[in-house]
Amino acid sequence: MSRRLWLLLCPALTLVASCAPPASPRAVEQAPFAPPSATAPPDPGIAPPQVQLLAPGGPPLPPSQRPQGQLTDWSESLADELNIPRAALQAYGYAQRSIEESLPECGLSWTVLAGIGSVESSHGRHGGARLDMTGRPSKPIIGLPLDGGEGVKRIPDTDGGELDGDVEWDRAVGPLQFIPTTWAKWQVDADGDGVADPQDIDDAALAAGRYLCSAGGGDLRDVDVFWKALLTYNQSRSYGQEVLDWADHYGRSSHQVPVVASGR
Repeated sequence: MSRRLWLLLCPALTLVASCAPPASPRAVEQAPFAPPSATAPPDPGIAPPQVQLLAPGGPPLPPSQRPQGQLTDWSESLADELNIPRAALQAYGYAQRSIEESLPECGLSWTVLAGIGSVESSHGRHGGARLDMTGRPSKPIIGLPLDGGEGVKRIPDTDGGELDGDVEWDRAVGPLQFIPTTWAKWQVDADGDGVADPQDIDDAALAAGRYLCSAGGGDLRDVDVFWKALLTYNQSRSYGQEVLDWADHYGRSSHQVPVVASGR
């Protein structure tokens, strides 16, 4: 269970002794160490190349034309060193470039999204899943029912089970763990396949970026704005610090890797 998902189950949404999380799947699946503690904002990392953004209103695109694929060379250079799946890196980098166009004052970096993806689901690898070339996990990532039991937040079903397969209770879904009501507000088809899907890391990354920019209400490179946005995403300082630490680690580590300057 991801740390954020566990925090959703805690009534106060805070990390306290009576509601301590189990071992994070990220700690098992992704890395044998915890990155050093960082100070906000995190290192923005090696910037992704410029890309041609998806034009709205067009016909559905086949996987071979997934716009995130323009970042293949960039992701190939970084993926192994950072231990982030290539499809996830492409989703984070494309989301940064898209936000720069639509919300240039936000200052969102791909490293922030990578930090969230790490803590939430080990970038779509939770439970042994793997991302395919379209950015979808090999098996759906679905959290526990939010049924109001002991130590569990109560959220009755809001989507008729459409996203989480549960017609009685809501569950957090996808690599970035959206609950259905949040997804309903921020959903986006980021890869042009005709479907806005929280299991698709392309869609989830851009939706998360837009959410953070709205929640922060300013430039995420400002310390106070960064923390406001992150604590709106999840009301736990411990969660936020873990996201920050991973984001900064990815950013700093990326500067040590030879990176291809142009996308494909």
